[in-house]
Parts: sequence; C-alpha cells; structure tokens
Amino acid sequence: MTTITTSNDFTSLDGPIAPPRLARVIPAGRNAVKLGAGLLGDWSRRNRETTIPHGIAMLRESGVLANFQRLIGETDAQFRGPLFADSDLYKMLEAIAWELGHEDDVELRRFFMESVELLERAQRDDGYLNTAFQRGEREPWSDFIHGHELYCLGHLIQAAIAANRTIGDARLLAVALKYVDLVINLFGAAESDAYCGHPEIETALVELYRLTADRRHLDLASAFIDRRGSGFIGAGIYGSQYYQDDAPVRSTATLRGHAVRALYLNTGVADLYLETGDRSLLEALQRQWDDLTTRRLYITGGTGARHRDEAFGDGYELPSERAYAETCAGIALMTWAWRMYLISGHARYLDTFETTMYNLLAAGISLNGTEFFYTNPLQRRPDHGATQEEASGARQPWFYCACCPPNIMRTFASIENYAVTTVTDRDELQIGLFTHAAICSTLSSGVTTELTVATDYPERGAIRIDVTRGAGLDAILSLRVPAWCADFEVSVNNTVLTVEPEEGWIRLPGALAEGTVVELQLGLEPKFVRGHPRADGIRGSVAILRGPTVYCLDQSDNAVDIDSVEALLPASVHESAEHSDSPVVGPKLIVQAGVDQRAPDQIPLYASIGDAQNEDRQVAEVVLRPYATWGNTETVSGMRVWIPYAQRHETHQ
Repeated sequence: MTTITTSNDFTSLDGPIAPPRLARVIPAGRNAVKLGAGLLGDWSRRNRETTIPHGIAMLRESGVLANFQRLIGETDAQFRGPLFADSDLYKMLEAIAWELGHEDDVELRRFFMESVELLERAQRDDGYLNTAFQRGEREPWSDFIHGHELYCLGHLIQAAIAANRTIGDARLLAVALKYVDLVINLFGAAESDAYCGHPEIETALVELYRLTADRRHLDLASAFIDRRGSGFIGAGIYGSQYYQDDAPVRSTATLRGHAVRALYLNTGVADLYLETGDRSLLEALQRQWDDLTTRRLYITGGTGARHRDEAFGDGYELPSERAYAETCAGIALMTWAWRMYLISGHARYLDTFETTMYNLLAAGISLNGTEFFYTNPLQRRPDHGATQEEASGARQPWFYCACCPPNIMRTFASIENYAVTTVTDRDELQIGLFTHAAICSTLSSGVTTELTVATDYPERGAIRIDVTRGAGLDAILSLRVPAWCADFEVSVNNTVLTVEPEEGWIRLPGALAEGTVVELQLGLEPKFVRGHPRADGIRGSVAILRGPTVYCLDQSDNAVDIDSVEALLPASVHESAEHSDSPVVGPKLIVQAGVDQRAPDQIPLYASIGDAQNEDRQVAEVVLRPYATWGNTETVSGMRVWIPYAQRHETHQ
C-alpha cells in the first residue's frame, strides 16, 4: 500500500505531467504561466465562470451524481447513463481542481469537497468504486470489453493527482489509491491477462507513479500495455481492431479502430517510454504518428472517418460530411502530440497540437460556453437530418454519452501548462504556444527568469516578449516558428536578425538578459491548400487557412447557396471589416468565387462528358469564418470547409 502524506509543497510546479525521467524538454509547470487578456486566457475564464457551473448542473440533471448517491441509500433511483458515466464526474473534478489552483471559488470548492465525501462513502471497503456495477445489477469485472471500470479508474486517478497538486487534497488521492491497490491485487500478477477495452488508465498510472514513486503503478501500466494485442478483449461487436487488440503495441504501424481508444493508448505508451526508455515503444509510436499525419488526419486536427464505430478509416479515407472527428479524439491527439514533443523537442508535434486546439477543440464548444459538438464534420448540408444527438449538426447542452463536455473543461482548465517548456540539459526556455501571459520559469541550472508576452495571436501575428528578470548571457530563448509560416521576422532590442529555424525553433542566445525586448512577426497571409490526390472525398477542392486557423463557408454568413460556390484560382482574399471585441482565432475573410445560378433540381444528377456546361456562373464575394466559430446561430444551416475550385478563365469574368 502506498503511504499518503499531505505535503506543504502542493503548490509545486507540477501540472498534468510532472517532469518525465527521459524527456528532452519538460513542462515549465502550472505556476509558470499566468494567462492574460488573450485567447487562451479568454477560454480559461469562460471555462471557470460559465462552462464548469453549467457542467455541474448537467451532472445533477443527467443522474451522474444520483448514481453515486444510490450506493449509500440517499436515493432509490435506477442507474442512469452509459456504463462509464462515473468518468463524467471524475473529469469534472479534475477540471475544478485545476481551476482552484488558479483562483479559489467558494461554489466550485464546495462542490468538489461534497463530491469527494460522496465518493468516500460510496467506496467499498475493498476499494472498488463503480456505480454501474456496485449495486449488483451487473457483476464487477465481468465485461472488460465495454464495462470501462479501469477506464473510469484512470479518470479518478487523474482527478486525484490534480487535486493533490493544486490544493493539497489527500482525500481524493486516498480513494484512488485504495482502488488502485485492489486492481494491483486482482490483475497485477504476471499470470493475469486482463486489460481494459478502452485505454486511458495506462497514462493515469504512469502519472501516479510520478507522484508516488511507487513502482507498482508503473509496472501495472506496463503490464496493461504489454498484454494488449493478446486477444483478451477479442472481436466484440466491431472486430479486434476496434479495441486495438489485433496486434501487440510494439508491432503496430497504423492507426486503426476506435479513434479515442487508439490515441489514449498511444498517450500511455508515450508516457511509459518517457519513464523506461524502451525504444521499441518509441519506434511503434513514430510509425503510427507518420501513418496518422500522412494518411488519416483531417485538416482541422480531427480523427475518425467512420460513424459506425467512431473509428479511423482506410488510408486517405477522409470524407467531409461523414467525418466523425469526435471532440474527445481531438483532445486525445493533443495529449499524445504533447508527449511526442516532450520526447523529441521537435516543434512539428506542437504544430499538430496547435492545429487541433484552434480548430477541432475550439469548435467543440459554443462561443457562450454552454453547448457542445460531439462530432465535428467538415461539411454539413442544409438538409442534414442525423438521428443521433451526437451527430445532429447542432450543438447540444449535454449528451447521453457526455464524454466530450467535461473533457473540454479539464483541458481548458489546464491549458496554460502547454505553453512553455525548458530544456533538460541546458538553460533554454521554449515558448511553444503564443498567448498573452506572464511567465516565471526556472531553468535547468536553477536560475529563474521572468517574461511578459503581449500578443493577439492567432488573430494577429505580432508577438512581443519583455524580459523583466534575466538569466545569464548563455541562456537561450527559443520561439516556435510554425510549419505553416513561410514569412517571419524576429528582432532583439530593435535589431532584426537573420536566423533559420532548427527543428521548428528560432534559438536566441543571450535573449533572456534582463531588459531584453524580443519581437516576432509571423506572416498570416491566407492561403489556399488542396488535399492529397488519393483523398477522394476532397479531390478537386481547396481549403483556406490563415496561420493555424482553418476557414469554412457558413450559410448564415452568405446569401448565396454555399454548395453552389466554386473557388476561382488565383483568387483575391481580404479580411472583413467586421471586428470582434473579444480575442478570436481569426477574422472573417472575403473571397471572390464563382456561384452556380442554377437550382439544384435543374442540374442532372449525372451528365455525359461533352454535354452543355453551365454558362450561368456568376462571380460574387463570399464570406468565410474560422471553422471553430461555425454553427453559433439559433438555426444551424449549411457549412463546408472544402470548396470545389477551377482555374480562372475569361468566361468567369
């Protein structure tokens, strides 16, 4: 049994990931970055003031809290929700813990404390805690395929770690450790072949090891990863690939099956590598990363092309209308990308993190913070009529399967932890995410430096950094130059430098001296991009990007039918005069396009080549908005990211 002590050092720099043993770069820590009046700060405040209180109300309304109360006789209600409904509360508690680490809030703290007391009372003497199985309607540990008992425990562990690191809470950690001890006794031995049908506990156990230094926690995570692919889960209803149970982790080369499961598994595998240095794990991760980013990743950072099993499709199977692109899968990709960056120091992993954050994650929640997307397609037709609430095409205040909303909350509650890192073997501070913030970070030598960052990024490309507390002249300030940026300028104390990025970084020796002013200008000119020729779903179409921001046509912005629009290349693009008072991921754009004047029923469904072509195309200006902001009107209509294109000819004038 792990001995629990309440440390007075609970305000240490540990965020969601304590410094991994083998990381090339390490998180600067949750106290290192104080968000200001920028986009990430705006998201953080919205999360704390609006989204989390809304989520607490939804937990009560959906029956999640009653599920626990029935275990102690406070209600006779039947169990409600999916088998993994407990995880909704655990993710919410994690979000609240991170928020309490930012700013004390009486109501949030009260809910947290009342919930911990409820969990303490509901937990069995042997440590077991799961409301879907505990009352005897189902036999515990009888359904590793879909029971999600270990998955829920993983989220409980992460909530307990967050609370311990932010407010010094040992009570929730005691609940989690008691449950973990039971699982070790049941499934930790070499003769056990058990593991969860939904990975998640693996990454939680590695982080628990970083907190407790109890080797049993790391060994259990390793056992669950090593066993996967043995056939223990089996085919289920979707086949063994769905559960990543068709092959051992170390021999895997492709992303397949349920997207969230696959990406959470790889997050845990990356964490295990960061503590053990097992190269075979890293090699498998690198093969899968390459497979994902070259064949299976939507331009928005979305993953999962198939609704039937929320799964990856074949290579280049990237349909726009049928993109599942679950919000949880985007968050899972961010967690994996972040660890790949810690392993390697390569900025390309942060590029993927950033793309997913500003597009997929940001689209998953309404601008007012109280409605959500479960799936994130890249096209919605005006007559869309999905029968599933998760794929309705309109944001919902909550879902029966409510995994995404509290996942968004815990991500925004800890988002500042991903902005800044330090290099392990030299005095180097890396700023990977640009946002308005104050930074106070301790370098590898123990020297502390302080900076302020002023920027409206990604709305604008200007970034100013003032060093208010300096480090030695040998210390390095490194700034990420995103892969999409072909035009940038950097100056130190008004002197423009000629530098080339290395691994995606501009490295500025001596720039951490007190009084130094660094200015970085990233070019944000809109550009047209096209997809891989084997991606049939987007062949002959273009998307418009401005920096990390993906744009779309939203019918609410346009009088013309957006499905009749054809991009005319080369095209003129300019920013809309419309201005937002709050930080945004980008301004609206005005693009010149061709518009087919015919009604849809006047166009043959199929026509022979050589038939008369449409001569009624007119040139018009259309409005594009950031994909992250579509569907925020009362009536959700059409949307599309990919637009058919044609080379401009005189007949179009």
